[in-house]
Amino acid sequence: MPHVAADVLVSPLGARRVAVGDPSPVRHHRFVSDSKDKEPEVLFVGDSLVQLLHQFEIWRELFSPLHALNFGMGGDCTQHVLWRLQNGELDHINPKIIVLWVGTNNHGDTAEQVAEGIGAIVKLIHSKQPTARVLILGLLPRGKSPNALRVKNARVNQLVQEALPSLPGASFLDVDPGFVHSDGTISHHDMYDYLHLTRAGYATVCQPIHTRLLAMLEQHKI
Repeated sequence: MPHVAADVLVSPLGARRVAVGDPSPVRHHRFVSDSKDKEPEVLFVGDSLVQLLHQFEIWRELFSPLHALNFGMGGDCTQHVLWRLQNGELDHINPKIIVLWVGTNNHGDTAEQVAEGIGAIVKLIHSKQPTARVLILGLLPRGKSPNALRVKNARVNQLVQEALPSLPGASFLDVDPGFVHSDGTISHHDMYDYLHLTRAGYATVCQPIHTRLLAMLEQHKI
């Protein structure tokens, strides 16, 4: 197992997920089982923004043709994703690209801690899948009106981009098309609860992801 900061490995949040018997372990084991029968070229990993994407037609239009697999889990923080990847979800597949979208649920952590958690995940991926490229998606703004979580998410994005030289095989993509209007608000037409994306919101976000993935897959052939 690669060396990762101890506070990330033994996070009480991660431990509680397995201990209390909520549905998440069942979903994790399903991911591990599914991975034994699949040969994805692209793997999406993250929280509910990844999980819910699978329910929209745009997943089938843009990402299914890329042989993509979706390991999104609602409520996940960085430590949950780290635990899942340490415990089997990467053991039976060899994707060319892993798309990572997580961090907005880390309410109790500072921007620095969230960025460090994302970095720990990238380094773990590299240790298990050294030939895979990692595409880190930027955290989106959230909340109907300006708030501290928006500020923190923007800071996380900045810190992750600054850390890229130390993150092997990783690149960053800002997927915010401008959800915050000139008056500082976010429309429920883009985020129905000012966090999760609507069909229109996903359509806007997914196009640049698809474009980047096509370019990365083409580069992988060279």
